[in-house]
Amino acid sequence: MTVEHSPLGRTTTYADQYDPSLLFPIPRQAKRDEIGVGATLPFFGADIWNAYELSWLNPRGKPQIALASFTVPADSPNLIESKSFKLYLNSFNQTRLDEPEVLRRHLSDDLSAAAGAKVAVRLVLPEAFGQEKLAELEGVCIDRLDVEIERYSPDPTLLVALDEPVVEEVLTSNLLKSNCLVTGQPDWGSVRIHYRGRPLDQAALLRYLVSFRQHNEFHEQCVERIFMDIQRQCQPEALSVYARYTRRGGLDINPFRTNFSQPAPANLRTARQ
Repeated sequence: MTVEHSPLGRTTTYADQYDPSLLFPIPRQAKRDEIGVGATLPFFGADIWNAYELSWLNPRGKPQIALASFTVPADSPNLIESKSFKLYLNSFNQTRLDEPEVLRRHLSDDLSAAAGAKVAVRLVLPEAFGQEKLAELEGVCIDRLDVEIERYSPDPTLLVALDEPVVEEVLTSNLLKSNCLVTGQPDWGSVRIHYRGRPLDQAALLRYLVSFRQHNEFHEQCVERIFMDIQRQCQPEALSVYARYTRRGGLDINPFRTNFSQPAPANLRTARQ
């Protein structure tokens, strides 16, 4: 199925009874072909989703609520279109379930079937809400730089690696913005780039990240494009790209791509999320 057949940008009736058929998978490979990613992936990682509007009924008809996080492997053949994900989650609203574990199993089974790979699901029940924390991305923020910017469409030629000794550093920016591939709605995010190699020109990197400002692409695709552009233009020895996007419709999406072993990023939402 292609994105043109998804529920994005269309008037939609919200189902309130459990319906896994609402999920709309989109094959990743077409967009990966566009940026030169073959069948053997040059990275691994995951798309970390968080849901803040999740509710169902207990056997006596009383509403229950929870937060949920979902980890979709980057090597899954499909991504899941976000509006269909929202519609699917809302289909539980009037569905009676015996216990939260039944919900978790439904979520895991259905999302895994749509993605084509095992999706991990974690529920946070109300008694644990107070333990949820905020944290900003760690690293040196390049937004402090006073740069002149003229390009607002992705341009990898903006990227520059300096002819200096190899370093390992983490750079961040809160100025990432792209637009939905179908609706053109703005997607706001923060990004962390961890690399080892010749130093990245920070002003050039900031110009490059801002160049996504008028670009139409899904979150996952933008992060993979950033990864591939830095890898090709600057040839670091090791590279990871992690983005935290603000939520829409009660969902946020946080893609992580890396080509070296490291702990998975902590799923901590930023203040803007």
